[in-house]
Amino acid sequence: MKTSDDVLRKGLFILLLTVPLASQASVVDEQLVSYQANGAGPFSAQKGEQLWQQKVVSEKDGRTRSCTTCHGNDLRSTGKHAKTGKTIEPLSPAVNAESLSSAKKIRKWFKRNCKWTWGRECTPQEKGDLLSFIRNQ
Repeated sequence: MKTSDDVLRKGLFILLLTVPLASQASVVDEQLVSYQANGAGPFSAQKGEQLWQQKVVSEKDGRTRSCTTCHGNDLRSTGKHAKTGKTIEPLSPAVNAESLSSAKKIRKWFKRNCKWTWGRECTPQEKGDLLSFIRNQ
């Protein structure tokens, strides 16, 4: 028979497991609201997936790039930076609790990766679509 302490421990354990997910959700939601304030939305995970796969020829070196070049098709797996060979942690929040947990990092990586991949910064609409896609992986 379960005691009230057992029930309390189980409830506390479940709560602790959900805190990182709630934190990620609020960070992503805040970013989406900020993109909407800049005229973007509604956002689509399906469009985000299309953007993720979109191939672009770099004006700098003529190579074809996409988000998958470094991160791969499966966001639950580690990636590898195309230029440096450095390991990239999975982007899927389901397997990487750090992913999407910081607005500052989201802004930093969008700025850096959009410029490297597409030769320009992403629009607020693209960022919202991509975030919608990534958060569902």
